[in-house]
Amino acid sequence: MQKNINIQNKKARFEYEFLDKYTAGIQLTGTEIKSIRESKARITESFCEFNDRGELFVINMFIEEYLYGNAYNHKPKSSRRLLLNKRELQKLEKAVKNVGLTIIPLRLFLTEKGWAKLDIALCKGKKLHDKREVMKDRDNKRDLARIKKNFN
Repeated sequence: MQKNINIQNKKARFEYEFLDKYTAGIQLTGTEIKSIRESKARITESFCEFNDRGELFVINMFIEEYLYGNAYNHKPKSSRRLLLNKRELQKLEKAVKNVGLTIIPLRLFLTEKGWAKLDIALCKGKKLHDKREVMKDRDNKRDLARIKKNFN
C-alpha cells in the first residue's frame, strides 16, 4: 500500500489572506510522480501564473530528480501545467488581472487513485501590521495554554 503524501506550504498562511480555494490536477511526467510518491517535493517558494493561452502553470515548484531516472529524468524546477475547469480558469484569470490577486499553492497530495493534486488559493498579500497581529495572537494563545496547564 502507498503511504499518505501531504506536502504543505506553511508559510502561505502567514504571508497571505485566502479568498478562494480550489483543487487542481497537475500534468506530470513519470519520473516526477515517482519523486512525489517518495515525498521529495517542495512548494514553499512556488506561485501560479497564466500564460498567453489562458493556461495556469505552477512556477518554481521543486520536485527532486528521480534517483533511477537516467536519461529520461525531469528538470527539478520546471513549470507544470495545472488542470482546472474552463470556468474556474476564467474566474481566476479575471481576478488576477483586474484585482491584482495572487494564486498560491497550499498543499500537494495524492488521491486514493494515485493522482497528484494541488490545493491552490486565490490570495491577497498581508501587510506588516497584519502579520504582527497574527504573531501577537499566537503568543497570547501559547501563554494561555501554558497558564491552563500549570493551573491544572
